[in-house]
Amino acid sequence: MSRERILIIFLVILSGLLVASAVNPYDRATWFMEVAPVLIVVPILVLTYRRFSLTPLLYFLIFMHAIVLITGGAYTYAHVPLGFWLQDLFQFSRNNYDRIGHFFQGLVPALLARELLLRLGYVSNRRVASFLAICFAMAVSAWYELIEWAAAVVLGQKADDFLGNQGDPWDTQWDMFMCFIGAVVAMIGLSREQDRQINSFRA
Repeated sequence: MSRERILIIFLVILSGLLVASAVNPYDRATWFMEVAPVLIVVPILVLTYRRFSLTPLLYFLIFMHAIVLITGGAYTYAHVPLGFWLQDLFQFSRNNYDRIGHFFQGLVPALLARELLLRLGYVSNRRVASFLAICFAMAVSAWYELIEWAAAVVLGQKADDFLGNQGDPWDTQWDMFMCFIGAVVAMIGLSREQDRQINSFRA
């Protein structure tokens, strides 16, 4: 199956999930805030595909991240069934689905930054690119936490579903730590495959 056909399948699946999640979400405002990145990023990827397509690895991980976001939007992160299943399985004190979301928040932006740095020629040394990619992912995480803080100030208790902290005073620190773990896993576990796919563009 061609890469374009696979991407079309991804797009159809995400469109269907977005529509399904919007039918009767747990909270309409929270749904919109959680899926907003998908509504912004996916059209950009579609519009830039012909001019600058990304590696298949990155498209797949963006697809998976979008599913995590859409699911969190539909249920709110504190009420996603997968999180409750993990809570029962590992005897967690809370629904930790948001930890998965923040892991992907490190994994995907780090690989995106690394790919752009290398392919656009901003950095030639791959170790430097990986270091800067982790820094970029952490910057994204910090901005997201600032957005959550702003939502808490503006919306007050109405922001609880969006924040998803479930009374955890260390929620912000955990979010940023999981982002860091995701970025490091991306660099250690996926950078070689990313390099292989990047080299295929040059072949």
